[in-house]
Amino acid sequence: MPELVFFSGTMDCGKSTLALQIGHNRSARGLQGVIFTRDDRAGEGKLSSRLGLVTDAVEAEEGMDLYTNIVDRVSRGGRVDYVIVDEAQFLAPDQIDQLARVVDDLKLDVFAFGITTDFRTKLFPGSQRLIELADRIEALQVEALCWCGARATHNARTVGGVMVVEGEQVVVGDVDRPATEIGYEVLCRRHHRRRTTSAAAKAGALSPDVLPVSAG
Repeated sequence: MPELVFFSGTMDCGKSTLALQIGHNRSARGLQGVIFTRDDRAGEGKLSSRLGLVTDAVEAEEGMDLYTNIVDRVSRGGRVDYVIVDEAQFLAPDQIDQLARVVDDLKLDVFAFGITTDFRTKLFPGSQRLIELADRIEALQVEALCWCGARATHNARTVGGVMVVEGEQVVVGDVDRPATEIGYEVLCRRHHRRRTTSAAAKAGALSPDVLPVSAG
């Protein structure tokens, strides 16, 4: 039976890499799919991974009807065997409803990939709707790690290396941006609560206010 599957995890846990792998495996078997994405790090109309892999995709712009887009392709003689959606957290709830309709009415598998919560630990509307509607939710098996070595469970937004907890929900950035720019870092819950990024931890370790530990 066709399914709407939501693959979720933090940033830097291999979501886009898995999306590309699923597409590759199916195309190698002669199947043809449609890939949607939104605000990818490589630019509009691209699906990319941090491993350097990239492919063309359809930019799922605000207001686009994804169900109608698929129906139009098929009506024009195109073939669609499955659908992949990356950065699904950025989609509107009604677009997630449209993906569910693709599964139910067109009998196509839809594989959606996205992070669940934002830098404030609040659910993205698109992710929330996927949790509500998905036939299956899969946690990514590649564990992203906090700077301390613990499993990273939270996404943090940084400005100049300092964690911030206010601002717009969607600001496009990445985990490898220079410290002077808006970027993101994955943290364990403890260090997210304490707002301790890798830069803050390093600064604390080098601070002259920290008393040295004597061996004597």
